[in-house]
Amino acid sequence: MPLCFAAADGASLPLYLLGEGTPEAAFAALPSVARLWASAQGFTGALGQCCVLPGPSGAPSGALFGIGTPDGRARGRFHLARAAESLPDGAWHIVGDLTRSETEEAALGWLLAGYRFERYKSASAPTARLKCPDGLDAARLEAIANAEALTRDLINTPASDMGPEELEQAVFALASRHGATASAIRGDDLLTQGFPMIHAVGRASPRAPRLLDLRWGTAGPELTLVGKGVCFDTGGLDLKPASGMGLMKKDMGGAATVIGLAQMIMALGLPLRLRVLIPAVENAVSGNAFRPQDILTSRKGLSVEVNNTDAEGRLVLADALACADEESPDLILCMATLTGAARVALGPDLPPFYTDDAALAEALTQGATEAADPLWRMPFWTPYEPLIEPGIADLDNAPSGGMAGSITAALFLRRFVTETDRFAHFDIYGWQPSPAPARPKGGVGQGARAILAALPKALGL
Repeated sequence: MPLCFAAADGASLPLYLLGEGTPEAAFAALPSVARLWASAQGFTGALGQCCVLPGPSGAPSGALFGIGTPDGRARGRFHLARAAESLPDGAWHIVGDLTRSETEEAALGWLLAGYRFERYKSASAPTARLKCPDGLDAARLEAIANAEALTRDLINTPASDMGPEELEQAVFALASRHGATASAIRGDDLLTQGFPMIHAVGRASPRAPRLLDLRWGTAGPELTLVGKGVCFDTGGLDLKPASGMGLMKKDMGGAATVIGLAQMIMALGLPLRLRVLIPAVENAVSGNAFRPQDILTSRKGLSVEVNNTDAEGRLVLADALACADEESPDLILCMATLTGAARVALGPDLPPFYTDDAALAEALTQGATEAADPLWRMPFWTPYEPLIEPGIADLDNAPSGGMAGSITAALFLRRFVTETDRFAHFDIYGWQPSPAPARPKGGVGQGARAILAALPKALGL
């Protein structure tokens, strides 16, 4: 079901937002019966506390929701999503003193709380619906929420039903919905058309590797999104243990996220030219799998020594980035579930991004704050360049030593963007390890909302 707000012109009940230590004057504004009921229920305004107020007939007449303290709210986001889960059926409107950004976060969180992954098992979604608060763009927030739902669905789908072909179908369906064009280069055609590393990584699977290419828009600055589409990663001949393979259906999280971001951009009609490139492969094991110590020659002409077949994401991204770079777009953004090192450094909820462009970094940082979609800038640390130079080839896909793994992966990718002035790489996780407000356990988009918020400043839209 689409995620949407309650009808703007329909009846709705008030949801009063009250903080911990709220002055008595705020409670005094409530009807006397509501005050007595809230007191009897022990309502204090603690973060996440919800108290439904009865009317004269016993039916709900409104509700109170605790927003705690500023320090408490800073320890998470989308707190109002808990109200969506707790309130009874019906339409509700917010009554409270929030800033515009807080109100937008609250409204978006309520929408996202309605997400359920139902491909294999039905699940009940909240029936309490929110009226879009005054001053907010309801259509924009709904477009963002539904694009995030698409990203989550793609990541949550197991690899048995989400291989390279199914990912291609998702891209072609997206193009059809929004009047875009889409094409694919499949199997051995990757060799004849100059994508040898995508082919090498995907050739061991019976599911043919491919490069997916979507284009939309005819005017404005050119934005190219590149997303890692490794639909399942066994590690190849450097086989992962079972514990490392358990979540590898999410290794196409970068592709899923750029698909969701592309849907946001097209649904909102942003005045730009969009291109999406997704190398879609399965890193499998068979007699023709690529091997440790193989040397691959990339589309860019750079040779790469394979020192670990489990560092395959950067290989397929390198060919896609080289292709993107040939058109010198105004901005290239790369999204990938690339390294465990990023999670060691920043955890699952705070993806790092890399760029040499200070203005772009500022726009992304500001966008992350505005969209409640956290990001953290990390450095393209040039003194580490020797770590990715093995001597026998131009580049090493898996430097030894175990240090600065996310940075060295980012430096590897930067080598394939030489003709485009503005480039950023996002090392996302794409997974919510435990339930949180508006984010059930499972696949999750990271960085897309921040990028969307940053684009007007980053591209002068």
